Amino acid sequence: MKLRTRERAEPDVNLTPLIDVVFLLLIFFMISTTFEREAQLKVDLPEASTEAAEAPPERLEVTIKGSGDIYINDQQVVNNKPETIKRAIEELLGDKRDLPMIIRADSDSALQYAVTLMDIARQLEIRQVSLATVQTDAGQ
Repeated sequence: MKLRTRERAEPDVNLTPLIDVVFLLLIFFMISTTFEREAQLKVDLPEASTEAAEAPPERLEVTIKGSGDIYINDQQVVNNKPETIKRAIEELLGDKRDLPMIIRADSDSALQYAVTLMDIARQLEIRQVSLATVQTDAGQ
């Protein structure tokens, strides 16, 4: 008896569901990741004979301490008068009004300092102003 041999079909592996799952995992981890700026460490750097070119800042970060001291990009402002702060921000920005301004106020600081900074940002036509906060647990 002569039996016909069947042609064997190659198994077809569909990778579409696997790719969908990988993209969903990627999106999940991108959304759930938090980006925090950690405290900078104080380091004594070695000296060099040439000057490094000063890179322009990516953003303008204004810190208000509880005592009322104001720091712009980690440099203390001489006093907390609005004219002095405005002049210091103008010097740092130059003609770049598109840099984002982040206000980091201590919870013990007076609200007036934050309001003054927002008013200065409006006068200087800085369009991106945000207040930095720390997320707390909802159950507490």
